[in-house]
Amino acid sequence: MRIGVIGTGRIGAIHAHTLSRHREVGSLILTDRDPARAQELAHRLGETAAPGTDEIFRWGVDAVVITTATSAHADLIGRAARSGLPVFCEKPIALDLPGTLHALAEVDTAGTVLQMGFQRRFDRGYAGAREAVRSGRLGRLHTVRAVTSDQAPPPPSRLPLSGGLFRDALIHDFDVLRWVTGREIVDVYAAGSDAGPAMFREAGDVDTGAALLTLDDGTLATATATRLNGAGYDVRMELAGERDQIVVGLDDRTPIASTEPTGPPAADKPWTGFLERFAPAYEAEVCAFVDVVRGERPNPCDGREALQALRVAEACELSRRERRRVALAEIPGGTAAASR
Repeated sequence: MRIGVIGTGRIGAIHAHTLSRHREVGSLILTDRDPARAQELAHRLGETAAPGTDEIFRWGVDAVVITTATSAHADLIGRAARSGLPVFCEKPIALDLPGTLHALAEVDTAGTVLQMGFQRRFDRGYAGAREAVRSGRLGRLHTVRAVTSDQAPPPPSRLPLSGGLFRDALIHDFDVLRWVTGREIVDVYAAGSDAGPAMFREAGDVDTGAALLTLDDGTLATATATRLNGAGYDVRMELAGERDQIVVGLDDRTPIASTEPTGPPAADKPWTGFLERFAPAYEAEVCAFVDVVRGERPNPCDGREALQALRVAEACELSRRERRRVALAEIPGGTAAASR
C-alpha cells in the first residue's frame, strides 16, 4: 500500500512515522507547502518527498492522509474523492457549514471513504467510559462534565485561522460526548470570556468558554475550555449516573491538586499538551485507517460524525453571540444519529 501524506507539520510528522512503521504500508509520498520540511522528514523516514500536491495524485497512491492547515482540508478531500481515493483527514473538514457540506457531498457522490481524526475515540479512557455507559454500570446517566484546558495559548497568528475556541478545542468534547453516550445534543447555551490576553479580543475569539448541553434523553452536560491553564494540559470527562460515577483523564499526570489533607498530591510531571497526552490514540486512529482501506473494518468516524460536532460548535458560537439558548434544529445539516 502506498499512502500520500499532505502536510508534514507536527501531526503530519507523527502520522508519517506511524505509517512508515506499519507492516501493511509499503511506502509513503510526503508533501508540504514548505518543501524543505517534507524533504527532511522523508529523508529521516526513508520515504519519498514530492514537490507539491499535484504529484501526490499524479504519481499514484492508494490512500491520502490530510494534515494541512484547515483552510485546505475541504478542497483536498474533494480532490481525493474525485480521484476515487480513501482519505484520512484531521478535524475539521472546514471551518464553516457550507464548506463542510460541499466536501461531504463530493465524498457521497464519489462513494469513497472519509475518516476524520477525532483521536479521543481511540483513547482507552474514553473507550472505557463508552463501555461503562452501554453496559448499564452507571444506571441512568444524568450528568456529564467535560473539560479541555490548554496549558498555553496558540500563537497569535493562528487564532484568526482556528475558527475559535468552540470550533477548534471544544469540538473534540462535542464529538466524544456523542460517541461515549450514544445520544444527540438537542440544545445548547454557551458563554465565553475574552478577559485574558488582548490577542483573543483582536481575533474575535475568547480564551475561556463554557456550554450547557441538553441530550435527547434529558441528560445534562457541561463542556468547558480555556487556553490559559498554567498548571498543565487537562482533558477530563466525568459521567454520573444513578448507580455509579466515573472519570476519564484522572491519573498521576493530571494537573490538579486537592486541598483536602488526605487528597492525592499534585502531579510531579503534568501533561504539557495534546500530542503527549494522546500519543497512543493518534497512532491507533491512523492504524485503524489502514484497516479501513484494506477493507478489514468499518469506518470508525466518518464525515457525518464530524459534521454533527461542527453543528454543535456552530450552535455554541451563535448562543455566545446572541446570549440565548440555541436548538440544534436551527443549524443546517442535521442528518446523522449519534454513534451507538
